[in-house]
Amino acid sequence: MTKVGFVGLGNIGRPMALRLAAAEDIELWVYDVMPDPVAELTAAGARAGGSVGELAAAVDVVCVMVRDDDQVRAVADEVGESAVLVLHSTVAPGTSAELAARGLTVLDAPVSGGPMGAADGSLAIMVGGEDEAFAAARPALEAMGSKVVHAGPLGAGTRMKLARNLIHFVAFTAVTEAQRLAEAAGLDLVALGEVVRHTDAITGGPGAIMYRDTTAPIAPDDFWHGVFDHVRALGEKDLGFAIALADELGVDVPLAREALPRLGKGLGL
Repeated sequence: MTKVGFVGLGNIGRPMALRLAAAEDIELWVYDVMPDPVAELTAAGARAGGSVGELAAAVDVVCVMVRDDDQVRAVADEVGESAVLVLHSTVAPGTSAELAARGLTVLDAPVSGGPMGAADGSLAIMVGGEDEAFAAARPALEAMGSKVVHAGPLGAGTRMKLARNLIHFVAFTAVTEAQRLAEAAGLDLVALGEVVRHTDAITGGPGAIMYRDTTAPIAPDDFWHGVFDHVRALGEKDLGFAIALADELGVDVPLAREALPRLGKGLGL
């Protein structure tokens, strides 16, 4: 049995902890300042710690999903050096190293997949830290996520999460730009959203181009040169048409204007 503590039973932490409670090889302790999620977890088979310190003294691994860096530090102050501290909160890139400098054994392990992924155990968990600590936490991580990636040394999990979320939120901004263009063109925005989700589920969305292990320029005889040259041709054509439509309708599309000259070079061509 792996003895695991979970601190922070909020929107994502609660379903993550419920996955641990359901795992046969996990003995789970939980702590939260709110009584209701603690009661739900104890009903699911977990034990409740009266404090973070009490919880940490009873387990080998302490998983933390709280709001921000200050709350992470407050939890770390009570954990001590006996348990592996696993930070699921998305914190600043240097926070995990700061805590390790205190003598704590730390993994930074932010997650991607939201409450839905937490509920069904399909989270992606990106982990930074030493091999021994990763091995200790791995049973808990695999109970909560279907894609567990040891990204590298301490801090690598956070850096991978930030790179992943750069895609997420730049894409959200691009969506708002596309919605303004579609609205000005008299289109149904709900129907457009349905088309986007449908086709992204087929093609993989932005991740569809993320197969190379480098961002270096692509040699002309490389397999990916032909693939990405086709992507560039289609992209430049469609971006050009979209920008022309935006000009006709008086819609500001700065991301599209930035993307047009940058697409080919970004692809490595």
